[in-house]
Amino acid sequence: MRIQIEGRDLPATKDGPQADALRLANVHVGVQRAKEVVDRYPAWADKTTWHLAITSREVDGLLDVGGDWVHGRPGARFLYLSWGNVTGTTFEMFRRAKLMFTDIPTDLLRAAHDGNDVLTAGLGLTDLAGGPICARVRPPAITWSLQ
Repeated sequence: MRIQIEGRDLPATKDGPQADALRLANVHVGVQRAKEVVDRYPAWADKTTWHLAITSREVDGLLDVGGDWVHGRPGARFLYLSWGNVTGTTFEMFRRAKLMFTDIPTDLLRAAHDGNDVLTAGLGLTDLAGGPICARVRPPAITWSLQ
């Protein structure tokens, strides 16, 4: 199964002291593969796009997902977008956002499993306080579609 995550509205693209602090701290966001945060974008990027390949299989009539990008136990699987400060080659994570598979409409998840369409998530990456989005990102803050 192929997944594409499209992020927009990054927190350091705004004007103001909070955005300045994010830029000065060299804050980046990336997708977490196992324990490593990869494909990082700066918090002042215009947009982000991540392309992931995950496994999917039938288990007792239910669809389960897995692979290096997928975290959590069966029935509570998710993807992580991780925020951190970058110093040289070091990424120091300070915040993560969870994109839950249980929030994906069942028909879309099943169609992505059965077909060749890309399951696509669209979300803003700035929280209501103007900082990097974190915790569980729920609809309508995230939208899922097939492309």
